[in-house]
Amino acid sequence: MEWEVSLIEWMQANLDSSGVFVKLLAFLGAEAGLLILVLAAMFCWKKTVGQKMAMIVMTMNIWLPMIKSVVLRPRPYMEHPERIKALVVDAEGAAMDVAAQGYSFPSMHSASIPALYFTLAMEAKKRWLWIIAAVLTMLVGVSRAVVGMHYPTDVMAGWFLGFAVIGVFALLDRYIHKEWLYHMILLLSAVPGLFYVRTNDYFTSLGCLIGGIAAFYFERKYVNFQDTRSIPAMILRMIGAILIYFVVNTLLKMPFDKEFLAGVSLLAFLIRMVRYAIIIFLIMGVYPMVFPLFERVGKKQ
Repeated sequence: MEWEVSLIEWMQANLDSSGVFVKLLAFLGAEAGLLILVLAAMFCWKKTVGQKMAMIVMTMNIWLPMIKSVVLRPRPYMEHPERIKALVVDAEGAAMDVAAQGYSFPSMHSASIPALYFTLAMEAKKRWLWIIAAVLTMLVGVSRAVVGMHYPTDVMAGWFLGFAVIGVFALLDRYIHKEWLYHMILLLSAVPGLFYVRTNDYFTSLGCLIGGIAAFYFERKYVNFQDTRSIPAMILRMIGAILIYFVVNTLLKMPFDKEFLAGVSLLAFLIRMVRYAIIIFLIMGVYPMVFPLFERVGKKQ
């Protein structure tokens, strides 16, 4: 719609659309930013809350690309390159590569922020977290239009779906009490996308969901790490998780050609799915085995 294009043009002309703050907002709603928030809740506060947040964001980021691949709305800068600039794009692919950048409707950043931060606020029952969740939801959503990645209606749809996903999980928590059935429902809901979705975000999130579910079963049976209140232990837990993410991700890419990984073949997407399943399983399932060592840091013998 013309009013959306004109509004984005005005935003890019009158707002600080290329500053550090806008890039920070993009990071918060992206893969790495969401993972850091989930891991911080899981490793530094309450394991159960972090696992719940992981299930929400992984599943939502499967459902939304499935919607995107039905609507097939190109991003604003793709449709109007002469009027709208692409200021924040996925570095793994070309700006005009739909498989790498994904479709526009709805905005996954705009959905992920309220889904995670309001879930965290509900669990923590802290007023200041509610305020942060509301402010970030607004700022991240607006920033997605400012950088040319989404139309305003994409953002509004993302806000709606973010809260809708919270409602769906509330219903699952209320009526589905068998864990295996709970996880089976989430996995089966992702299956249709295998037949028509060909974008990175879907296969990334599907791999994360598979790896996360396997990690939670493994962790409970063989690890069962405990929540900590030790600041040094929290810091070490987060540093180790981030290092594993970058190191393992790099190592798993090495056997494959860069052009192949950036391609749109089903095999390339499946390898991406397996890669993220392994990464998440290691971080959330295996890595916590070393947490007892971190508890000794800073304590007197």
